[in-house]
Order: sequence, then C-alpha cells, then structure tokens
Amino acid sequence: MRTGDRWIQGWRMSEAARWIPPRSRLLDIGCHQGELFEYLGDRIAPSVGIDPLYEHDRRPTRHQFLACRAEDPLPFLDHSFDIVILLAVMEHITDKEYIAGLARRLLCPGGRVIVTAPAEAVDRILHSLIQFRLVDGMSLEEHHGFDPSQLPTIFENAGFVTRENRKFQFGLNNLFVFDVIGTG
Repeated sequence: MRTGDRWIQGWRMSEAARWIPPRSRLLDIGCHQGELFEYLGDRIAPSVGIDPLYEHDRRPTRHQFLACRAEDPLPFLDHSFDIVILLAVMEHITDKEYIAGLARRLLCPGGRVIVTAPAEAVDRILHSLIQFRLVDGMSLEEHHGFDPSQLPTIFENAGFVTRENRKFQFGLNNLFVFDVIGTG
C-alpha cells in the first residue's frame, strides 16, 4: 500500500471508530492485515478479522485472523459479536443480502454494523491516482458499479435500523451505521 492508500484507510478507520463502544468484540470482514485492530489497540476486546488476502504471520496477537471470504463457512456461533465492520468491502461482494443476513445472525442483541462504501465516482478518480502512482487501489475490478444508496434497504430488510447515513472524505465515501432491531 502506498501513502495515499494508508491515508484514505486511516480516515475510514477514524470514522468507524467513533461508533465502536469500548470492549466490543468485533468481526472485521475485509480486515486486510488487521490494521483496524492495530488502530483501535486495547480499546476493543479480542476480536476476529477475515480477509481472503490476509497473509498469516507469526506475530503474537490477541486477535484471530482467518484467510477466507465472508461467504465461506465461518466457525462462529450465532450472537458471537458486538460489532460487524465492513470498511470498503461491500462494493466487492456480489451477494450483499447474504452479508446483511450473516451480520444479523452473528451479532448479539443490541449489535451494530458499521460500513463504509465509496461513492460511484470514486472508481474513475482511483484509476487516475493509480496512473500517477499515488495509490495502489485494491481489487477495483470487483466494484461491480455498486451504488451505496442501496445499503439501507439491504440492511433494513435483514432486521436492522439505519442509525447513521452520511458522506465523508469530501463526499467521496459513505458511512453507514446499522443497529440490530429487537433481540432476534
């Protein structure tokens, strides 16, 4: 990752962190190499990150990492997490309804999903930044022309209520916070 990628990633993480209560147990879908857990430090409980691009290393950590996709069978019981995080991930996933249902199943009562998703115009901007070697971009071919305005309906249909829906990063990124409805 280049400096530009890290800057964008750091901004996303700071936006998400505002919505994470202390000592929460997180499932970070699309965790990359665990940067969010490093960013949050001891503020969170031992948590789990999954990412098909995760590169196992031998560093000791109190968190668990799995090199897999969210669509793969996951070894977690229902209601295992307080927060499900999807930072710059939903645009890479084709079955968004499945992910919303998975989050609902894995979240404890009172749980929360935090999502960031780029605006549709971002792909064109990223292609230019890549040409100038300012960012690497990650898996842009997987974006599928995703319209992030679909997310509230997808998550509300899965049993969530939209708590926050706003733009950041000069309108080029979207933050969504969805809370579990009821005790399900």
